[in-house]
Amino acid sequence: MIFQNLITEIKDGILIVTINRPDKLNALNTNTVHEIGEVIKEGESNTTVKGIIITGAGEKAFVAGADISEFKNIKEAEGKALSAKGQQVFKSVELCTKPVIAAVNGFALGGGCELAMSCHIRVASENARFGQPEVKLGLIPGYGGTQRLIQLIGKGKAMELSITADMIDANEALRLGLVNYVTTPDQLMAKCIEIMNKIKAVSPMAVSSVIKCVDAYYTDGVDGFRFEVDEFGKCFGTNDFKEGTTAFLEKRKANFN
Repeated sequence: MIFQNLITEIKDGILIVTINRPDKLNALNTNTVHEIGEVIKEGESNTTVKGIIITGAGEKAFVAGADISEFKNIKEAEGKALSAKGQQVFKSVELCTKPVIAAVNGFALGGGCELAMSCHIRVASENARFGQPEVKLGLIPGYGGTQRLIQLIGKGKAMELSITADMIDANEALRLGLVNYVTTPDQLMAKCIEIMNKIKAVSPMAVSSVIKCVDAYYTDGVDGFRFEVDEFGKCFGTNDFKEGTTAFLEKRKANFN
């Protein structure tokens, strides 16, 4: 698929997705949100892709928020539809059965912070800034931000950031648990690839099962422990299990297909 606002590249089994609206600080308009959903589908269905890295074009922003120019004439019903679509797309990122890493290379505000939070792992450059400033516009986070921020940093701090519109820097985000690593700007992508290469070396079937189990913890009506039992059992019927255990007993490196 040809994308209008995304640049995609597959390198050594890693799909690198760059949100490409640098003149707008990569702000998320309706089409960009839709394209993110489509590229996740493509990455998940492409057997050559083992993981996905999402970043922003330029040196200033990962995603500096939603494209507010689209909000001017939106009414209540349209606002609900906009939020539902954003949540659906970002949920598809979160539920992707292949690992998704956010390479946060600058401002990650509003929808940008929400997109980063929907990824499985977040790596930030030293110049990254995070925040949910929607209350300054008379809005609230609408793409899952009120929920995922609590999950990642706890209720008290999530509440504070969401109602004060304060920004935090990369080191504070690391301290709070919002990001996994902080790097220099020039080492950001290298760190993401290093993490992804570690994941590529283990069982892709097991990685998918771990992602499903972790997501089950946050799914209403689902017993995460019961879900884990089922996924654990399924592993025993996979070629990955046969290869992994055989390689361990033979004291060699496993070769997962």
